[in-house]
Amino acid sequence: MSVFAALGTLLTRLADCLAPLFGASATAAAIVLFTLCVRAALHPLARAAARGEKARAALAPKMAELNRRHKRDPERLRRAMAELYEKELVSPVAGCLPMLLQLPVFFVMYHVFSTGSGAGDLLDHTLAGAPLGGRWGGDLTGPHGPVYLALFALIAAVATWTYLRARKAAADARPVGAGMAAGAAKVLPLLSFGTLVTAAVVPLAAGLYLATSTTWTAVERALLHRTVRGSGEPVKERSRR
Repeated sequence: MSVFAALGTLLTRLADCLAPLFGASATAAAIVLFTLCVRAALHPLARAAARGEKARAALAPKMAELNRRHKRDPERLRRAMAELYEKELVSPVAGCLPMLLQLPVFFVMYHVFSTGSGAGDLLDHTLAGAPLGGRWGGDLTGPHGPVYLALFALIAAVATWTYLRARKAAADARPVGAGMAAGAAKVLPLLSFGTLVTAAVVPLAAGLYLATSTTWTAVERALLHRTVRGSGEPVKERSRR
């Protein structure tokens, strides 16, 4: 059995369990619940990524100073950066590897929800009458308009919240010289608005997955940022764990 078929079977069984509560929309509820469960299982990786990002951000002022001091000597700059990472016990890819490890899981889920490949009749079910395999036709006044309107409103609200938080993070990062962090903070929110565009052209099942996953990501990052920032641990100690 392929991984896609296994996921489809799992969703079908989960939908059967949810049928008494959600009726014809049980499969849609199963997609949301399954996405939340997967994101919860991947939370340790997200936490590791957040700590890695925080550790690298804490080194940003020292990195900026090294760039200023050795900007005309790339080889010496490279050695100085390597020595700094070694001294502070921080990996140059801290925060990146945990995120990369999550990508295959996200790909499998998105593939199943957008194509129904190997998942049986997954996309033949409905959410409040709107077919999970159907796409938004550009009309919010039709019989399925309220479903898409609620979906788009949620994604837009999350994107706006993410954007406002990122602007504040960028403003806070400038005084300490975290230029790269500030730049990333400006770009990342655009991905949420891109999700809004994507949800408008993919099947409703994939749109539900995107809305659920995007909402989880926004809340998770906000909580992790607060937790890591308030931990009070030195960078060296956090990185050793």
